[in-house]
Amino acid sequence: MDDDRRTRFEAVYAATYEHILGYAMRRCDIPEDAADVVAETFTTAWRRVDALPQGPEARLWLYGVARNVLANHRRGQVRQQSRNVALDHDIADLYAGTPETSVELGAIARAFRELPDGDRELISLVAWEGLGHDEIAQVLDCSRNAVRIRLHRARKRFSKALAGAGVSDHRFVMESA
Repeated sequence: MDDDRRTRFEAVYAATYEHILGYAMRRCDIPEDAADVVAETFTTAWRRVDALPQGPEARLWLYGVARNVLANHRRGQVRQQSRNVALDHDIADLYAGTPETSVELGAIARAFRELPDGDRELISLVAWEGLGHDEIAQVLDCSRNAVRIRLHRARKRFSKALAGAGVSDHRFVMESA
């Protein structure tokens, strides 16, 4: 039985490691924190290998575990630091070129950082992880309708923050997942 559990865990690890690492890297300010999150996520998966869902559901389950590990990590920090440097780089790569865009990118990054944690997480799950409403509902352990409502509100707050920063959000509107 232990060989079956080990084989199953190794298969899930191989299939999901890069996803979970990317998830953690985009949410941690320093690589060491991301490595800790990934290690703890897979330690939990090993301890709970019998609860690990089959197939593509395993990745979503691991996102949920990683999300909880991150929450625990943040509670342990005295002061929350900016964790959105990756967004600056991603947007800069997409819209780089002129001095006007770099000013705009800074405003976009500030608007994103000023959103509540929950809004940033929802928008990140759509934009960075490419998840749909059903998948986000599994990660956040809530209903699809709750995701739809929360995401709608998060997008409205982001749009309002962009407008307040003088940035037209027509280029940055995300399609419904």
